[in-house]
Amino acid sequence: MRCDHLRGRRNTGARIRRRPIVDLPQRLHPRDASCVQRQRITSGAVFEDRFGYTRAVAAGGHVWVSGTAPVMPDDADPPTDAYGQARRCIEIIADALAEAGASLDDVVRTRIYVTSPELIEEAGRAHREAFGNAKPAMTGIVVGFLDPRWLVEIEADAILDTHGVR
Repeated sequence: MRCDHLRGRRNTGARIRRRPIVDLPQRLHPRDASCVQRQRITSGAVFEDRFGYTRAVAAGGHVWVSGTAPVMPDDADPPTDAYGQARRCIEIIADALAEAGASLDDVVRTRIYVTSPELIEEAGRAHREAFGNAKPAMTGIVVGFLDPRWLVEIEADAILDTHGVR
């Protein structure tokens, strides 16, 4: 490509970008995490074995709870409303957290997935009732689910009380 239109021109006030003075190495994971102790918490859901995951993982003072759908014992139908489904998701999350030595009060971030924007009010009401003391950061996202009976799914991240401070 020829730039004849730029010949003979000096800096006309256009900003010229320079390379950074210092080259900082980019390290997403600065240490090897393969030797970190992990506690894997299973709920026994068929999707866990089928897709190779667990309900929750506790490691390094944190607990990450996978997306939790309103799965009922013996694959019974879940509640038909978003509030009831969100409460069921939170029950499952609370059980996983308890197994890791945490509680709903230790949760610092949640994500609520709903199939329609109108459902966030009822799912949010159940969220407020469960996480009202913790008041975690929260995101609401509209998605589609694997099971057409599901209206709500919730993820949660918690930090274990490792120093006796809340």
